[in-house]
Amino acid sequence: MPIEKISSLQNPRVKQLVKLRDRRPRDEAGVFLVEGYREIRRALEKNVLLTELYFSPEWFLGENEPALIEQARTAGAQVCELAKETFAKVAYRERPDGLLAVAPQWKRALADLALPAVPFVLVVEAIEKPGNLGTILRSADAAGCDAVIVCDPVTDIFNPNVVRASTGVLFSVPLVVEESARVLAWLREKKIRTVATTPAAEQVYSEVDLRGALAVVMGSEQYGLSEFWLKNADLPVRIPMAGQADSLNVAMATIITLFEAVRQRGPNGTRSGT
Repeated sequence: MPIEKISSLQNPRVKQLVKLRDRRPRDEAGVFLVEGYREIRRALEKNVLLTELYFSPEWFLGENEPALIEQARTAGAQVCELAKETFAKVAYRERPDGLLAVAPQWKRALADLALPAVPFVLVVEAIEKPGNLGTILRSADAAGCDAVIVCDPVTDIFNPNVVRASTGVLFSVPLVVEESARVLAWLREKKIRTVATTPAAEQVYSEVDLRGALAVVMGSEQYGLSEFWLKNADLPVRIPMAGQADSLNVAMATIITLFEAVRQRGPNGTRSGT
C-alpha cells in the first residue's frame, strides 16, 4: 500500500494531531502522542501497537529513521509522510527529528503488577510538572525500580512532555495511577515498607536501612508529601541541606534517594535487610 503524503495544514489528520497536545482530546480518543526516534523505538521494543506514524525526511537527524518507519508499518501502524512545514505544525518539540506516532493509552491496576520477592517501588504523589514526572520515570528505570505508582495525579502521565522527559521509558517501567489510600493499603498487604522524604524528619536518608521490600514515597514540588503519607509512612527521612535552600527539585531528590537504596541493596538489587 502506498504511503499517503500530506502537505496541507488544514488536513483533518493534521488538525487532530494538534488537538492531541491537550488532555481532553487525548482522553476522548484514548490515545497519546509519541515524538522522537528514541521514544518510538522504545515503544516498538515493548510491542506497543502504534496506530499511526508520521514522518518528514527533511527533519531527519540520522540514517536509521527509514528502518524504524518500516518496523512500525510492519507492526500495523498507518504511515503518512508530512511536508516539512506540516510536520513543524504537529510537532511539539522546538527542534523536531521528523518522527511522530500515535499510541493507545492504557490503564494498569495495582493487581496487575508482577513484583519480585523483594520489591523496590517508587510512589510519587501529586507531581505537578510533566518534565519532573518524566525525569522521575527515567530515574526509576535507571535505578531498577519494579514499579512506579502515581498517586492523586495533577499532571497526565500521557502528556507529551512526560513521554519526552522519560526518553520513552514510560513504555518499560510498570506504571500505575491510583488513589493514595488504596496504594497504602496495597503496600501494607504486600508487606512493603514505606520510606517518606520530608525536611521535618529527624533521620537522614543515608543513615537508615533501605534494603528489603521497599517503597520510596516522594511528594509534590510545591507542598511535598501530604499529611496522609507523612502520618502513615513507616519511616520519614530527610536529605540534609547545607545552604539556604530548604528543599531540592523533586526529580533530583528522587534520584538521590533511589540511588542510596541502590547502593545499599547491592549489585543484585534485592539484598534483604538485617
